[in-house]
Amino acid sequence: MRKHGAALMSVLLPLALLAGCGAAEPAPVTERSSIGTIAYVPLDDRPVNTDRVVYLAESLGYELLMPEERLYHTCLDGQQTNPNGTAYGDRGALYEWVLEQEAGGCDRYILSLDQLLSGGLVNSRSFSGGPAELSDGTELTELQLIDGLLSALGDGENQIYLLDTVMRLAPTVGYDGWDLEGYENLRAYGMEARPTLTGGDLTVENIIAHYGCGADGARLNSADYGVPAEREARYLACRGRKLRLLDYALARSQGMENVHFLIGVDDSAPSSSIQTNEIAYWKQAVAGRGAVLSGADEDGMLAVCRLYGTTEFSGPPPRVQVRYFGSDGDIPSSDFDHQPLKEIVGAHLAYLGAEEAGEDGDLQVLVLTRPEEDSASARKTAIGSLIDALKENQRRGVPTVLMDAARNQYGTEFQHRLVQSTDLAMLLGYAGFYDLANVTGIALSNGLARWMCLRQQGNCSTAQNQAFVRTLADSLIKDLCYKNRVKSPLAAYVREELKGDPDNFAKTGTDPAAVLAKLTELMGPNTADVVKNLSGGQFLSSPDGERTGLDGLSLSEYEFPWERVFEIRTKILVNDFVKVR
Repeated sequence: MRKHGAALMSVLLPLALLAGCGAAEPAPVTERSSIGTIAYVPLDDRPVNTDRVVYLAESLGYELLMPEERLYHTCLDGQQTNPNGTAYGDRGALYEWVLEQEAGGCDRYILSLDQLLSGGLVNSRSFSGGPAELSDGTELTELQLIDGLLSALGDGENQIYLLDTVMRLAPTVGYDGWDLEGYENLRAYGMEARPTLTGGDLTVENIIAHYGCGADGARLNSADYGVPAEREARYLACRGRKLRLLDYALARSQGMENVHFLIGVDDSAPSSSIQTNEIAYWKQAVAGRGAVLSGADEDGMLAVCRLYGTTEFSGPPPRVQVRYFGSDGDIPSSDFDHQPLKEIVGAHLAYLGAEEAGEDGDLQVLVLTRPEEDSASARKTAIGSLIDALKENQRRGVPTVLMDAARNQYGTEFQHRLVQSTDLAMLLGYAGFYDLANVTGIALSNGLARWMCLRQQGNCSTAQNQAFVRTLADSLIKDLCYKNRVKSPLAAYVREELKGDPDNFAKTGTDPAAVLAKLTELMGPNTADVVKNLSGGQFLSSPDGERTGLDGLSLSEYEFPWERVFEIRTKILVNDFVKVR
């Protein structure tokens, strides 16, 4: 590529595995200049799509360029609108921002089509379409936006990752007037099986034509599901719009080998639904040009990892041993996944360029699943077996990624054992609490990226190591502490003490400062054990098993990005590192 230097050669230093931490002796500082820039337009402004992608990119040595947050912010019902006067992203300004990055010499792009064409993930489920306005007053249709982007970027010298989603079964509660009852009714309507289309019948227009039909081809009556006819019509129109736009982007980029697609299947179901024909069509349409993967929010991280693996990493593909604890992974992990666990994990590994292996793998992925049977002994066995395997891996220096896909089926016992008896910093990647699709993308992109980076570069710079620790700490703090310990009492405080709506403070006039004060109060004691574990932990810092010690980690500057308790943002400060001896 014209603006991209050759991939860094692997530096493999034969260093012995050492144990023990000498806190008084700082670790050597290794600095390395940026390996390049990535222009990134995120799905929206939630931390999973922003902070975590920034940390991951920086841990690999990239500089991640992003537009101003006000250009891609999502506002829930009743919240103050964006500077462009809408509740969604500024498509015209984002389009111009991308062109500015190209003019400035950038040659790597990760771009959310949901954001660029619809103003974000949430709005893509409700948006009926319309032109985007540029700064000079020019209006561009969605098709013109696609044409302009591909004409400007698709010259063969750039690497372009276009992210899109299969629209989930129902829109977002608290946006565009949708409440929980409306969401549940529309989800039930969307979960109804449609006629299965195959071969030459599997086309965009046929899929759209059969949206309103049941599996037998007869017209569905949306009123039977509590969905008014006008809501049904808008829902189907939004689905059809997204389908046609992505299909146009695929056709328009035909022959552009530097344009790659990653399509995430947003909240789904394990049975046939309105998504089934769409998924089948996209798998066929993107074959050889990208992938269709379960999940959506983590696609920015997946794209960063994939980009590094294909443009920077020069070694053989990572060989990964996946071990399941609980059930064997042959069933869907929840009502929101359309594939069994093993299929989801396998598809993600393939996308990231990894090969599944046996005991001789380069790294291990440990997956906690629901127990085989609902009994105390089954739960105890699964937890004990996984913790023992993790401790043995850490003793031997085996690079390990941990995924908790049990959806809290074990109560708090697993989290307690994990924090009290393992070194959390030794993990290459971690994710838990959410559906397996999200957990898989987050944990594997972080873990495989770190593994490839160590293999490619030998020793990473101090800045890269700090960014890596942030990727890991962000998952651990939010999944172990916030989601499991803080979120529920915080939501109860908003409902009971402030008489507000924890899913949208603006809806009930709840003072965000009062909620933030309570969050800060709760986070201190409920994060103390995880922060302590990380602060005194060691992480793998070379391809040969060398370890580096942490000398403190702290959290500050909490925020509620969408003025709701569902997610938080926090600043993670990582102190200097110490040599291990």
